[in-house]
Amino acid sequence: MSEVFEGYERQYCELSANLSKKCTSATAVDGEGKKQRIAEVKAGLDDADTLLRKMDLEARSLQPSVKAALLAKLREYKTDFSNLKSQVKRITSPVANHAARDELLEPGRAETLTTSNDQRGRLLMTTERLNQSTDRVKESRRTMLETEELGVSILQDLHQQRQSLLHAHNTIHGVDGNISKSKRVLTEMTSRMNRNKWIVGSIIGVLALAIMLILYLKLTR
Repeated sequence: MSEVFEGYERQYCELSANLSKKCTSATAVDGEGKKQRIAEVKAGLDDADTLLRKMDLEARSLQPSVKAALLAKLREYKTDFSNLKSQVKRITSPVANHAARDELLEPGRAETLTTSNDQRGRLLMTTERLNQSTDRVKESRRTMLETEELGVSILQDLHQQRQSLLHAHNTIHGVDGNISKSKRVLTEMTSRMNRNKWIVGSIIGVLALAIMLILYLKLTR
């Protein structure tokens, strides 16, 4: 549904209801008061016609699926507009006196006026329902945007946590590398110590044999 069309629609319904009241009140007065009300009604009819033209242009600029429904509603508003113009013609006719007021109150005329008022009331109720639907759609859209923002925030938090985990993994990997290097160094040092032990032991053994040989030679002489 077009928000522009709804705005024009709301303005027309309010203007139509106001013009209908002025037409009814104009039949109850004479002289300058009646002329003033008729002038106000005619000016209002010009405004109503302008609104109908804007609604027509807006409806025809939309997609076919939406345009058909709006043009159907627009035909009802044009019928209401024609009824308003008919009321103004009756008020401004040369017999604009008590006879004109009696004519307006004839059963057929009264029924037409009642039908027009009922139709206008239905249009106002339809407009109100459309406004409520629009409010619900806006509320749903606001909730959807808030949910989307929450989802984006959660994704950002998850991304930060992932970066932290990757950093921790890299740190642990570096520690593992250092531990491996330290282990190799310790292994090499242990090997060297073992070799040194064998060398020292061999030297001590050779020295002990030499000392024993020297002592034996001295004792045998």
